[in-house]
Amino acid sequence: MTEKSTRDRLIDVGLTLMHQNGYNAIGLSDILKAADVPKGSFYHHFGSKEDFAAAALERYVAHEGEHTATVLNDSKTPPLKRLKRYFSDLVKTYGQKGRIPGCMMGRFTLEMAAESPQLRKQISVSFARWQDKIAAVVQQAVEQKELPADTDPELLAGFLLNSWEGALLRSQAEKSDASLETFMRYVFDGLLTKEPLGNAATR
Repeated sequence: MTEKSTRDRLIDVGLTLMHQNGYNAIGLSDILKAADVPKGSFYHHFGSKEDFAAAALERYVAHEGEHTATVLNDSKTPPLKRLKRYFSDLVKTYGQKGRIPGCMMGRFTLEMAAESPQLRKQISVSFARWQDKIAAVVQQAVEQKELPADTDPELLAGFLLNSWEGALLRSQAEKSDASLETFMRYVFDGLLTKEPLGNAATR
């Protein structure tokens, strides 16, 4: 292996293991064995397991960002239809029938946010960027009169993202997609077909 391919192999394997099992359940020996890489090579590329987890999380976020951009930036599709398709894709990918159920950022938040300032900051920034992308579509929906003019895009985007993560967490706890189905039904058959939260918090 070249140095680059060794690093990439470690990240790919570690990302899968940590997404599936969490940070604390996976030891360095598990990663090295699965990647078939000696310990010395690991420390050549990463200063610690925490640094490695940060790199794996960065790749996860980048991959998700590509999918987010592909769906949410599709200007040929109306904004709310785009948004529904996006969350429907997430249900298929991270629901109980997905290859690895659950959100890696959500899992890391529960495990590491209180213990690792490095990972906490990285997760916080990633959630903020994710919310901004959703807010941009909500803003387009307002401009195209799919939503009321007084809708607050950031407020609504934050609510959608927080509700999604909560539904996904409960889905993991119950090993059922019922909470995700409720999220989809309430948001796209109810909330976004009536007057949304908008600026209600400040009225």
